[in-house]
Amino acid sequence: MNMSIVSKYLQFLRKSHNYTQDDLAQKLDISRQAVSKWETGAAIPDLEVLLKISKLYGITINDILEPQIQPQRITDFEQISTISEKELKEVLNQFDADSLVLALMGASPEINRFCERLFPDIDFEKTRNNIGRVRIEAVEDMQNQIISMINLQEIDYP
Repeated sequence: MNMSIVSKYLQFLRKSHNYTQDDLAQKLDISRQAVSKWETGAAIPDLEVLLKISKLYGITINDILEPQIQPQRITDFEQISTISEKELKEVLNQFDADSLVLALMGASPEINRFCERLFPDIDFEKTRNNIGRVRIEAVEDMQNQIISMINLQEIDYP
């Protein structure tokens, strides 16, 4: 479970139902501050509240915790170079250096060079060496998390 994706998805769900944070808090019988904490990734709703949210939006708790974001913009990690550099940096800054380097382990040399240019402060070679060998599923999972965040950005800021 990626807290950044969950928090962005909770914000997306609220906005897509035209609720303010106050509206949602009232419907769930909680504080507006709690909603704000979820949407910033500072906290996650407890099980009882997750159940209320799932009923309110007509989705499962699993849909909330592991959202399946429909491609709005890109479907493949290699397409990240089609995103504006400013927006891509904003999305990728939500991930730590290890996560970014892990995703890049399955990317083309062009995409690796592109990201290395975007983040000159990261020592990509040293980070790759520290990570060592990883399973391809871990690489694909991280790439999919990044794709989801990019696609969530597109939904939030069309």
